[in-house]
Amino acid sequence: MTSLSVEMLAADAVEPITSAGHAQLGIAVLAGIAVIVLLITKFKVHAFLALTIGSLALGAFAGAPLDKVITSFSGGLGSTVAGVGVLIALGAILGKLLADSGGADQIVDTILAKAGKSGGKAMPWAMVLIAAVIGLPLFFEVGIVLLIPVVLMVAKRGNYSLMRIGIPALAGLSVMHGLIPPHPGPLVAIDAVHANLGITLALGIVVAIPTVIIAGPVFSKYAAKWVDVSAPDKMIPARASEQLEKRPSFGASVVTILLPVVMMLAKALVDIVVDNPDATVQRTFDVIGNPLTALLVAVVVAMFTLGRAAGFTKGKLQETTEKSLAPIAGVLLIVGAGGGFKQTLIDSGVGQMVLDISKDWSIPTLLLAWLIAVVIRLATGSATVATVSAAGLVAPLAAGMTDTHTALLVLAIGAGSLFFSHVNDAGFWLVKEYFGLSVGQTVKTWSVMETIISVVAGGLVLLLSLVL
Repeated sequence: MTSLSVEMLAADAVEPITSAGHAQLGIAVLAGIAVIVLLITKFKVHAFLALTIGSLALGAFAGAPLDKVITSFSGGLGSTVAGVGVLIALGAILGKLLADSGGADQIVDTILAKAGKSGGKAMPWAMVLIAAVIGLPLFFEVGIVLLIPVVLMVAKRGNYSLMRIGIPALAGLSVMHGLIPPHPGPLVAIDAVHANLGITLALGIVVAIPTVIIAGPVFSKYAAKWVDVSAPDKMIPARASEQLEKRPSFGASVVTILLPVVMMLAKALVDIVVDNPDATVQRTFDVIGNPLTALLVAVVVAMFTLGRAAGFTKGKLQETTEKSLAPIAGVLLIVGAGGGFKQTLIDSGVGQMVLDISKDWSIPTLLLAWLIAVVIRLATGSATVATVSAAGLVAPLAAGMTDTHTALLVLAIGAGSLFFSHVNDAGFWLVKEYFGLSVGQTVKTWSVMETIISVVAGGLVLLLSLVL
């Protein structure tokens, strides 16, 4: 974290928009979160509206002037969208190009062809690999829609248990969604606590690999025994590449998707090795590894390696770009409102309150962040809402942390945000309907898998904090 960021954060905490005591602020926080939870779960209000109303409620319960609350919320919304909005948009374009060009299908078909030679034993591991690669640039819901045809076709044609194939794919997508930027949740948390994106990405990969192995291929053995179902025929849709005369090569597709990750990791490596902000090499890689630069370069490259390779005309490329941006409007608004809620928390003095109270606690900061995210996830059902809210509450605690521990704080929040998806989570119903499961079967498979991811990732983060 830069000294400027620390000073700004300290200023927010020292000069709150209300002079309420800790007890009143605590009640205000609970009331604000309760309003958000009730609006989302009971009244089915969109998360953007719920977060907006909840922020105003928080300020009102804290006794802050309403005009200052509105200013705080608007400022937080604007700064959050400015920080991550462009990245989310670029990620959406990259994902759409990957899907519509047939590049995703090419990756899937190639990996499955290799895995099929093992007699099927490697298939769950192949599904994890496919989900991890495909899931890098895609939102979770888009990833599910893209991978479901593959999961169902593999299970049907190979006569595999649906859970043995489906759980590894879902685990790969979920881990990417919760822990690895440029997904919205991790990006918002990184922005909130001023973490280093490259270090967070590197440590996120370290945590993600063992987590996805345990929650995917290993757990799928038990899930297949608990819920033995076959793939529903009616849910197998047509794939994008079936309408194309040609599609990108496997190598071009993989290189394009991994390009932004490599660029950001290169920056993190140079930061560690050179460790001189004034050095020309480090300044060069600060530009190359900037997430905006990395994703923008990947999108431009994808237009040629994916779009033109699939025979897309200039008009088709423009159409694909336009179609990729419309679905993310809701995501941007939710993320922005989450940033507004976070800023309202900080400006109300809640951040300083958490800082003051936690001094007397023996609970580690990373565990506290994980627990807060878990509670909000269970209440609202939204991993994104849990991430942005928890990040806002624990942001002041990051002021004295090293870059490594700040990155681990982001991962702890992300891990907590995935805990036990249930009936108030849209992802729960998406999985249930696509796989043709009952509510009970979905809980025994999908919900348990999410919990395993959360607990294993959270535990690994704590272990890394002891050695780094």
